[in-house]
Amino acid sequence: MPDHEPHSHDKTQLEQASFLALVLIVTILLVMIAWPFANPILWSALAAIMFQPLYQGVLRRMKGRSNPAAIVTLLIIFFAVLVPAMVVGGLVVDEAANVVNALQTGDIDIASWFDAVYAVLPEFARTSIENAGFGDISSLQARLQELFGESAGLIARQAVSIGGGALGFFLSFGLGLYVSYFLLRDGKQVGETILSSVPLEREIADRMAVRFLSIVRATIKGSLVVGLVQGALGALTFWIAGVPSAILFGVVMAVLSLLPAVGTALVWLPAAIYLLATGYVWQGIFVFASGALIIGMADNVLRPILVGRDTGIPDWIILVTTLGGIAAAGLSGVVLGPLVAGLFLASWSILREQREENEADIPPAS
Repeated sequence: MPDHEPHSHDKTQLEQASFLALVLIVTILLVMIAWPFANPILWSALAAIMFQPLYQGVLRRMKGRSNPAAIVTLLIIFFAVLVPAMVVGGLVVDEAANVVNALQTGDIDIASWFDAVYAVLPEFARTSIENAGFGDISSLQARLQELFGESAGLIARQAVSIGGGALGFFLSFGLGLYVSYFLLRDGKQVGETILSSVPLEREIADRMAVRFLSIVRATIKGSLVVGLVQGALGALTFWIAGVPSAILFGVVMAVLSLLPAVGTALVWLPAAIYLLATGYVWQGIFVFASGALIIGMADNVLRPILVGRDTGIPDWIILVTTLGGIAAAGLSGVVLGPLVAGLFLASWSILREQREENEADIPPAS
């Protein structure tokens, strides 16, 4: 009888290992199959997390009818978020194409702009610019026009590819809405199933879930919402001052708001200097005042209100992971990069907390 127990134990271990290997293989195959639609699934999951409070409010008003509540919530998301985003995106593409064409044809003369600003600079500033090798703006403009020419070709190729892939776009868009519907309706059950299935202690899984949700909300509210607000304020400022392509510059400011402290100033400060140098005095003063007092302060005012002071990720980590995420995953990297960084920090934080708890439980040596 004792001879059979080790054999039975080894057989059980082999079966368990084989089953885990099968689970791993099937999971990898599922990821490979779903990978072409990873972006819409990711954004659907993020939307379900962010708009879950809205869904719960609609669900209460509809007296617990989950299907109509999910449909109404999805309609609100579609008309309040997606439709305006598509309209603004179309306007930005048109303005960007106009700017590229104007640079190619010479309607936008960077050299004259530079000369106008250069003429009003103090002597030490002119010397610094010349020492830096930017005194000859003509050669720099030629290089910029060549760069924008290549960019125009790239934009044309991308437009053709987007038109050719219209079916894929609408398929991904429809899939995103479809998945969002089910995640809004069944999100809590899906989350509970995942927490019960992951090979972690339930306490650790619960901690990771709480940190994950806080990181998602901190990333989206702290980065995207603040960026959209700063971009909208910037576009409104430029529109009032009469600066052309105000929407395009507003979107650029929204993207640059990811850079801590100086992000939006990289757009509004040169614009204010140019306006002052070319004689548009009140416009330049208005852009400078709005940039310093309104656009620049929006981050400091809104971020603590939307996120809280202790739930966000350090600015420099957000910057590095956002740029790395964009390089790795395109537009989705704006959220995916900081999300991975936040989970990394959360997992190490939980590990440190566990170690401290274990050390506190060890009785002191006699």
